[in-house]
Amino acid sequence: MLTVNAYAATSATDPLTPTTIERRDVGPHDVLIAIKYTGICHSDIHHARSEWGEATYPVVPGHEIAGVVAEVGPEVTAYVAGDRVGVGCMVDSCRECANCRTGREQYCLKGNTLTYGSIGKDGTLTQGGYSTHVVVNDDFVVRIPDTIALEEAAPLLCAGITTYSPLARWGAGPGKKVAVVGLGGLGHVAVKIAHAMGAEVTVLSQSLKKMDDGLRLGADHYHATSDPETFETLAGAFDLIVNTVSAVLDLDAYLGLLAVDGAMVNVGAPAEPLSLSVFSLIMQGRSYAGSLIGGIGETQEMLDFCGEHGIGAEVEVIPAEKINEAYERVLASDVRYRFAIDVSTLS
Repeated sequence: MLTVNAYAATSATDPLTPTTIERRDVGPHDVLIAIKYTGICHSDIHHARSEWGEATYPVVPGHEIAGVVAEVGPEVTAYVAGDRVGVGCMVDSCRECANCRTGREQYCLKGNTLTYGSIGKDGTLTQGGYSTHVVVNDDFVVRIPDTIALEEAAPLLCAGITTYSPLARWGAGPGKKVAVVGLGGLGHVAVKIAHAMGAEVTVLSQSLKKMDDGLRLGADHYHATSDPETFETLAGAFDLIVNTVSAVLDLDAYLGLLAVDGAMVNVGAPAEPLSLSVFSLIMQGRSYAGSLIGGIGETQEMLDFCGEHGIGAEVEVIPAEKINEAYERVLASDVRYRFAIDVSTLS
């Protein structure tokens, strides 16, 4: 067993604190990763504070992991020491159900094993990337292209695949008009990816205060949803709307922005239920859908796409000692647009 430095939540109300955790020995199909950067996702905060159900403590969050291979098991052929790799939201699944067999491990019918806060097949609680090292089965490791800086790649392991998957599935590309709701940790990556896919991209945000950023990142248009005229001007305008915010929206108003056969896809996860009138869908053949991260193969596809197009997250790199401060800043929307922990500060 390898003892490594980490930052952990010990209760729903106390700040995260430095600690040590044990990583399992490297098995035949395992990869030991020396973590360089870990992104801070809003999901980390929800879990650390037991906002999505009671967490088991202590727990080390972090599922946006970028690092370098330190050691591989004897049966590993895809990776060698020194390779640049990443780990996202999952570290295992049943591998046997219909969804796993088709590369959709995120929808594993028996329940996948999350990078932190899950009980693994060995019966222990998984611990995430706010730590110096992690051991992961090689099937759940992905390769980071050399063209993406590791600190900018880390958030792609969650924010990148969360937005790439619906954009790819619903055919964002030349001739398609795509709206991204929200320009935050998810939304700013969605804009970059949709632009690189060749779509005409519009940002729908509460205000125009981030408009310069949105246009710089690849948006063609930027509109404030606080202005009622926006919904009149853009009625029926979009083939696809990707909603990245976790707030309660007037779904009927947003669905009215879709063209015939258009789709609105939720990747943000508000805690409160949402409601809509079915007539917002059936009168124009519209769809309302949800999407959850992506499978491992699609995550590699996303990273390769981002590598080809020079796409990385916009990050503010912080030392580990500022994790708790960063949590508060995330809640205050005081980051443009993702925090990445410099894991060397844990050593």
